[in-house]
Amino acid sequence: MRTRLLQGLSLLSTGLLAGAFGYGAANLVPTFNAVPLDMRLHFHAELMKMNGITMQGAMAVSALSTLALAALTRGRPRVLAAAAGFLTVASFLITRFGNVPINGRIKQWAATAPSADHASILHRWELFNDARTLTAVVAFALLTFLALRKTTPYPTADKPPETV
Repeated sequence: MRTRLLQGLSLLSTGLLAGAFGYGAANLVPTFNAVPLDMRLHFHAELMKMNGITMQGAMAVSALSTLALAALTRGRPRVLAAAAGFLTVASFLITRFGNVPINGRIKQWAATAPSADHASILHRWELFNDARTLTAVVAFALLTFLALRKTTPYPTADKPPETV
């Protein structure tokens, strides 16, 4: 029962993370690129104020729940959960060391003026965004596969696996 609840939490939080990043990649980024630069910079800066808390929370819950699920399971479920956990950690690291520093520059540009190399910096932000979206979506896909696979219940350290 404990692993089923943890699996549900990891699936939900990782799905929310993948969905948020996917929505951003599919809808926000093209919109950013379609509007005037000053509008993009101001909107992007304001959006990051809201995203800071929600996205960090989703990444933390996703990473912790998937890694805990990996610790409580054995065999293939452990490998899948651990891979999903590491992918959500990768999403966090890409965000923290790739997107966040550029977000700081965007915030400065919104208050002043963009630097001469702003186009290449914004392009780099989009590449980081694509990478974190991919890691989150693959993590969600692994957890979905884990939830849908035909075994009952998940093998844990407490008892041996049951066969179907």
